Amino acid sequence: MFFIFATYVYSMKDTFKHQGLRNQLVSVLQTKGVTNTEVLAAIKEIPRHLYMDASFEEYAYQDVAFPIAAEQTISQPYTVGFQSQLLEIQPGEKVLEIGTGSGYQTSVLVHLGAVVYTIERQQELYKKTSNLLPKLGYRPKHMYFGDGYKGLPDFAPFDKIIVTCGAPFLPKPLLAQLKVGGRMVIPVGDEQQMMTLITRNSPKEFDKQVIEECAFVPMLKNKNLKNFS
Repeated sequence: MFFIFATYVYSMKDTFKHQGLRNQLVSVLQTKGVTNTEVLAAIKEIPRHLYMDASFEEYAYQDVAFPIAAEQTISQPYTVGFQSQLLEIQPGEKVLEIGTGSGYQTSVLVHLGAVVYTIERQQELYKKTSNLLPKLGYRPKHMYFGDGYKGLPDFAPFDKIIVTCGAPFLPKPLLAQLKVGGRMVIPVGDEQQMMTLITRNSPKEFDKQVIEECAFVPMLKNKNLKNFS
């Protein structure tokens, strides 16, 4: 496949070799506990190497995170698969993603049939990813440059919320935008982060389940927001 970028041509190839490497990656993720067939199908289909710098292409289908622009990273495939699995996405659900990053996780959500609203706070990444995703066929419903702590209240409530950066606490605005019966997956903690699943049981009641230790780049703090306990 070839796409026109401004005044030059950029080759975006997805070869049989890449597809074979994705098959191997799926097998690795299955051994680690990612078993949802729709999530695995998305990872098998989406060309992760196209979301990374060309210098890292040979490592694209290893189960590790890699640097991208603005001192951020593209998440480890296991993390992408595990968070997506925890969300239990059904086609047509509204999903809010905090931290668009490279757009790889966004693409998995779109592939799963979610109506995705995504926010990125790093302008360099926002520009790069908002240009890339439509060319790969994974355009989210809305993509915004802004403060992920605030979410997108104008489009709330959301069936599911996924946070792809480490939050020191659970942001109240995001909890308020979660639909009753909805699920939020978020890494919580400063030096040590724990993957946390939040389920909203009623307008005032939330269930909190700590799943496992994880490591994410930090969510940029807004000091005006208060902790949730």
